[in-house]
Amino acid sequence: MIPFLDLQKINARYADELKRVAAEVIDSGWFLHGERVKTFETQLSDYLGVNHAVACANGLDALRLIFKAYMELGIMNEGDEVIVPANTFIASILAITDNRLVPVLVEPDIRTYNLDISLIEQAITLRTKAILVVHLYGRVCWSNELETIARKYNLKLIEDNAQAMGAYCHCGLNPQSPAKRSGSLGDAAGNSFYPGKNLGALGDAGAVTTSDKALALLVRTLGNYGSIEKYVNEYKGLNSRIDEIQAAFLSVKLKYLDGENEIRRQIADSYVKNIKNEKIVLPLLPEQKDTHVYHIFVIRTEHRDELRSYLENNNVQVLIHYPVPPHKQKAFKEWNEKVFPVTEKIHKEVLSLPMSPTLSEKEVERVIDLLNKY
Repeated sequence: MIPFLDLQKINARYADELKRVAAEVIDSGWFLHGERVKTFETQLSDYLGVNHAVACANGLDALRLIFKAYMELGIMNEGDEVIVPANTFIASILAITDNRLVPVLVEPDIRTYNLDISLIEQAITLRTKAILVVHLYGRVCWSNELETIARKYNLKLIEDNAQAMGAYCHCGLNPQSPAKRSGSLGDAAGNSFYPGKNLGALGDAGAVTTSDKALALLVRTLGNYGSIEKYVNEYKGLNSRIDEIQAAFLSVKLKYLDGENEIRRQIADSYVKNIKNEKIVLPLLPEQKDTHVYHIFVIRTEHRDELRSYLENNNVQVLIHYPVPPHKQKAFKEWNEKVFPVTEKIHKEVLSLPMSPTLSEKEVERVIDLLNKY
């Protein structure tokens, strides 16, 4: 079997380091709000090029805390609107609705699967306060046009950076600006370290990254029961924190991230150059390779279920990201009659191929051969 993602094999490559830091944390007797968390936050902010990183329990909480903080700051109010891609994972939308804000779904670009920036302006109303950009599958979604729209309407730009850790953006209103990492492009970003992510913990973990000092302080406060001083609660907060062991694990794995992302790019390049089947739609490679980290490598076909069975019968594990779009979920039954043709086409046709820094050249060739014979 060629696995979709072999986490055991991935983590085995630095198992000795992981076991060592775990033992150090256990021996220290300090498991929350300690030096390991502070160290990882500093490493993450330095890596992304932001002033602040606030670790929290998971990626959804990171986004929830950003919106909650903006509401406490008076920048957003209940009932305000947030533009979000219609084909995102549901967590992006839950972060909005959990704060009693209103998601405004906008179709993606069928070529990139990211938010179609050309459609944003027509979705803006007097209640619009933010655009939540999702770097879906690991491809950066950003442009000068996006920044121009945000400035024109005084909107916050928030990144869902759950899938693109390590990717770069070569864009911005200042043409002399150096490339920046996703997670540092907007006013704030929610980052996920779910085990299957490119930078994955050995459990749940997340972080908010921003260069806004006031926002970072409030996010940290809200994630600690709304308290800066113990037993003194200034806000109605949450309990959302990362533990010392996960922070220690992430510090180890961050050192290897860029190298592993480069392996992912090489695998993606091999897939795109060598899969030759008119029934399969391959992803569009970006002009600048470092703008995509291929958290997931997604193809499309009108024969998805058949192709999935064929590959699995030939011992290749594949997954669907995602089978049901948010507006067709029971959780959002008030949207079930809405029609988003591009989103629905994507969700009916996508299939994710094996993608991992531990895939061997022979395994990649085997996947390609099977697809070409299909």
